[in-house]
Amino acid sequence: MAVAFWILVWEAVSLAVSDPLFLPSPWAVVKALLSLLSGKEFYSSLWFSSSRIAFSYFLAFVLAMAVGTFASLSENLAIFLSPLVKAIRSIPVASIVILVLLWVKSRNLSMVVSVLVVFPILYESVVSGIKSVDRKLMEAAEVYGVKGWRKLWYYLVPSVFPYIKNGVKTSLGLAWKSAVAAEVIALPQFSVGSYLYEAKVYLDSPSLFAWTVVIVVAAAVFEGLMLFILSRMEKVVLK
Repeated sequence: MAVAFWILVWEAVSLAVSDPLFLPSPWAVVKALLSLLSGKEFYSSLWFSSSRIAFSYFLAFVLAMAVGTFASLSENLAIFLSPLVKAIRSIPVASIVILVLLWVKSRNLSMVVSVLVVFPILYESVVSGIKSVDRKLMEAAEVYGVKGWRKLWYYLVPSVFPYIKNGVKTSLGLAWKSAVAAEVIALPQFSVGSYLYEAKVYLDSPSLFAWTVVIVVAAAVFEGLMLFILSRMEKVVLK
């Protein structure tokens, strides 16, 4: 119902503006979307962008888990990394894109930018989660002879998991936003960002909106898949 309501609002505003260049109607966007779906370039560009975003997110996740764990166990390492992590998180995405573009090829820019944007969020989630673990609980595990991977699995992971889950929820959308923004600036061939920019250059507003819808849907599918995996993992961890 909510989606239908906002589509009606969109249609009403489009009729009031009466200029498809500034705000095309929902039907015009649907027709543009159907046109995109009928071309092979659409699927190749969607695969190009989504595969890079998925890989970069996985890489950022693994790095954050590893570095965050070591930083939680070493106060000196946490202090050493703190300025860098805060700086990366504070720098605007546009600045990161322009700076990284000087160092890497345009085809790989979205991956590097996505990692840099996502890593600080996941890193801080891991550090916060490990620091929140009840020390008395860990001491009790030692008293009862629970050591090694059993101590990690039964005491540490259940305490940290909610923090990781929240970090994933926060960073998923940013991964897509930053990656597509990088593609719009770098314009690698056969990417979603390059077609988005092309629609803007030719003042093709329906296609611009259609590509935006594709990005939103793709990000939602990616988020749903990640949250499904996390929910399955949560059942295993917390059972």
